[in-house]
Amino acid sequence: MEWDLTVQLINATVQIEHSVGGERRTATGFLVDAPRPDGTPRVVLVTAAHVVEPAEGGQVRLGWRDETGDGGWRFNPLPAPLTAVDGRPYWTRHPERDVAVLEVSAPPEFARAAIPLAWLGDDASMGEEGIGPGDELMALGFPRGLSANRAGFPILRSGRVASWPLWPVSAFPTFLIDVAMYPGNSGGPVFTLGGARGWTHPVILGLVTQQVELNSERLGIGVVTHAVFVRQTIALMDQGAPVLAAVG
Repeated sequence: MEWDLTVQLINATVQIEHSVGGERRTATGFLVDAPRPDGTPRVVLVTAAHVVEPAEGGQVRLGWRDETGDGGWRFNPLPAPLTAVDGRPYWTRHPERDVAVLEVSAPPEFARAAIPLAWLGDDASMGEEGIGPGDELMALGFPRGLSANRAGFPILRSGRVASWPLWPVSAFPTFLIDVAMYPGNSGGPVFTLGGARGWTHPVILGLVTQQVELNSERLGIGVVTHAVFVRQTIALMDQGAPVLAAVG
């Protein structure tokens, strides 16, 4: 069933809390199973760089969820450090795009839920045989910090690709989706199940990085940064960027 695949992505998506100017803010991130170059397992949190850059106190809180044993769930956010004592960042950002990754030590159920690196889209995903304008996509997130329930699961929404051209990604690094976005959606995955194209798994086409406004009026449009830049940021981490496992 296609909704089984959607549930996989729901389970891999977490709320991020941080503080800016003493004000609590929320955002969204999703977990990727991205083994190190030597093949050892690694879980990476993906989000927008503007989520972690201004975070005060050198940490964020990740909204883990615990099964209670009676079929229920409990929201259980825990701190994740962003910097070492000497101020070095433990996260890696893309040099040009609003994308950041952080290695985390996720609870076992979240480590199992992390999506395979192969599910991240590439240039071909938006090419002639891929996604085009008007195609329906889905997005997961926590608009204004709101979750689907007290257990802290993300809210699923859908909309259509609202811009053209979509590729090559080097020329068009972002695209628009016709979905109202709010603070809290930043960093959330945008994906398609893609069964009509013969794809056997969901394809993450990008992450939400901005809501479109004109004269302080929200236009009901979101800006999505292509998943290619997530792949590139993970590759930068592999080249030696410092990392630290978050508390799980």
